[in-house]
Amino acid sequence: MNLTIKDVRVIVSCPGRNFVTVKIVTESGIYGVGDATVNGREMAVATYLQEHVAPCLIGRNAHEIEDIWQYLYKGVYWRKGPINMASISAVDMALWDIKGKAADLPVYELLGGKSRRGVSVYVHATGETVDDTLDRAEALRGQGFSAIRLQTSVPGLAGSYGTLGDKKDYFELQSDRPLPPETPWSTRKYMNSIEELFSKARDRFGTDIQLLHDVHSRLTPIEAARLGKMLEPYDLLFLEDAVAAENQDSYRIIRDHTTTPLAIGEIYNTIWDCKEMIQNQWIDYIRCAATHAGGITNLRRIADFAAHFHVRIAPHGAPDLSVICFAAQAHVGIWAPNFGIQEFVGFGNETSNLVFSHDMSIENGMIHVSDRPGLGVDFNEEAAKDYPYNRSYLPVSRLEDGTLWSW
Repeated sequence: MNLTIKDVRVIVSCPGRNFVTVKIVTESGIYGVGDATVNGREMAVATYLQEHVAPCLIGRNAHEIEDIWQYLYKGVYWRKGPINMASISAVDMALWDIKGKAADLPVYELLGGKSRRGVSVYVHATGETVDDTLDRAEALRGQGFSAIRLQTSVPGLAGSYGTLGDKKDYFELQSDRPLPPETPWSTRKYMNSIEELFSKARDRFGTDIQLLHDVHSRLTPIEAARLGKMLEPYDLLFLEDAVAAENQDSYRIIRDHTTTPLAIGEIYNTIWDCKEMIQNQWIDYIRCAATHAGGITNLRRIADFAAHFHVRIAPHGAPDLSVICFAAQAHVGIWAPNFGIQEFVGFGNETSNLVFSHDMSIENGMIHVSDRPGLGVDFNEEAAKDYPYNRSYLPVSRLEDGTLWSW
């Protein structure tokens, strides 16, 4: 079987959200697909792939996943970074997809086989008020989900993270002119209101469900430590992104003051972004995504490293990651002995399902992974042409005095 790479296609489409998809085709006709989406910078990664990566892959053996990964990482000299690593990630996913198809095995079998029956997920309940959020959590519990992230608007702050008022997505916030929406932030207002959400959640649901919360990097380390301590009575599965930790030592401060489990990592690109936090056991869950942290090859490395320090993986699962990424993470999750939980916002919508197809299923709060060879996902290039790229940005956040803050 000739698995020489003969074509690398990069397709940017917007079937509801912008996605950058890579399709690698071999001489035998076997092809694989990968996700290279960098939300708000899609065309940067697409151009990088088309102009700099694709030419380097033509004529190479698609079976040589590790060598190609090292070639694209070490060979570029300018290592790491979101654009470079998303490109490597997409290529890596596509190559694992090809290898699985060539072997007539699902990717998880190539990784070592299943460690569990399914991939447990957590879902999002958001609302403009505490009661709105809890009503949505109730509905999700009725659908079989037992791990739910709770977010609610902060009184006095329009557009709190996780809530969009009457808007369904960030595109709608940019309908007049595509520019980053700006939202206000006040740590004091947030800290004075957030405990009510979890107090009422436990009163309503008891201990039957696992609760999570995303701070989205809005706090300083000592503020995050106070929040973790405040929420200890409500037994969170984890507190997500309490601090933007370019300085990894920030999490030591939080860990010294609270036993609330901590999670971080959705914007990380390599193990070096989180190495100190993992090896010092300052965190409990590492949330790197296959699309942004080097594909299946590097996500597996991160999982293996984390396992030595009692840290579990909980991959990012935002709607700007295509179902290809979800499939890649599901294959890693069904294998990884230290898998914790997968963030889940659905496999897409009616529109995206015209472009991406798969046979993963969700039942009793778990993703059941496809047994099809490879990743079990396909991409319809013709259908994608009907949904051209739509420039969009993530929001930015400012304090009430106008100071730019972490969104």
